[in-house]
Amino acid sequence: MVSSAVFSWLLMCLFTVTTAVSVQPTCSFPAIYNFGDSNSDTGGISAAFEPIRDPYGQGFFHRPAGRDSDGRLTIDFIAERLELPYLSAYLNSLGSNFRHGANFATGGSTIRRQNETIFQYGISPFSLDMQIAQFDQFKARSAQLFSQIKSRYDREKLPRQEEFAKALYTFDIGQNDLSVGFRTMSVDQLKATIPDIVSHLASAVRNIYQQGGRTFWVHNTGPFGCLPVNMFYMGTPAPGYLDKSGCVKAQNEMAMEFNRKLKETVINLRKELTQAAITYVDVYTAKYEMMSNPKKLGFANPLKVCCGYHEKYDHIWCGNKGKVNNTEIYGGSCPNPAMAVSWDGVHYTEAANKHVADRTLSGLLADPPVPITRACYRH
Repeated sequence: MVSSAVFSWLLMCLFTVTTAVSVQPTCSFPAIYNFGDSNSDTGGISAAFEPIRDPYGQGFFHRPAGRDSDGRLTIDFIAERLELPYLSAYLNSLGSNFRHGANFATGGSTIRRQNETIFQYGISPFSLDMQIAQFDQFKARSAQLFSQIKSRYDREKLPRQEEFAKALYTFDIGQNDLSVGFRTMSVDQLKATIPDIVSHLASAVRNIYQQGGRTFWVHNTGPFGCLPVNMFYMGTPAPGYLDKSGCVKAQNEMAMEFNRKLKETVINLRKELTQAAITYVDVYTAKYEMMSNPKKLGFANPLKVCCGYHEKYDHIWCGNKGKVNNTEIYGGSCPNPAMAVSWDGVHYTEAANKHVADRTLSGLLADPPVPITRACYRH
């Protein structure tokens, strides 16, 4: 039996702990710096090469907005949650404002450099090491400009140097490393490269940490085998080739192997970078949920592509025109993108991106399980 004195002491301890947690302020991130591929590109590849065309962006922005979707990406929902403006692409020289961060992601980017041009297979020349080099240049150049510029209006478009240490650094990259691997390597060869791939991402985190960055939000890669493009030229699959959701089983297994190695790397980085708060974010689970249980989440057939014309062996990509049986066809949008998971066979709709954001930004699919608004605290 617990005495009244001991019971009172326990209550006091509980109250003290509860009060300490409740008064812990939310993180005040002044900026976001993002590194990634088309899953988080807000205009980089459009600025560097041919602009993304209609009907991309029509659902939310009502025009093409440099994003491979009908609307917002997960990085846009991150900005909204942190009450910050949408990120301008670093490569976009017109109309950009970098006061609250910059986006170095470009569609087709990989973690490791690839010996291909973008005109062959769509692989961006801006691999992760190039994005980090751009960040280094951006940080140094913005400091120089801020000291030179007298106009308050122009200064308001530049970051504050003291805020780089307080910013959130987000990573969403790795999918294209797997894509290249599936195209050029055997399963065993690709699996053997994964430790080196994730080590390059670790080097990027170390670089930013050495410059004062302390908060990192690292997405794993999604279920690559669930991208409808994988089924376009497949024909009749052999037994066991697809999983119960209709996804390519071997490709998803490789994505999960990548994620296992990435999580191990994040855990090791936490030990090494003793002042860093590094969150591992499981977007794989959030994306696979839409494949395995679409109706419950309000989606139609998740393997059905919303934008473009894809019937049997005829494929006209989103926003393009082509001929089918001597009839010109336009690869336009489906009537209700809000019920679609896949926008163009490779990228997700805004509705799907919102689901990923809702499931991850709350901390439900994060390790440690904290919301993004408290990601600055080391746990």
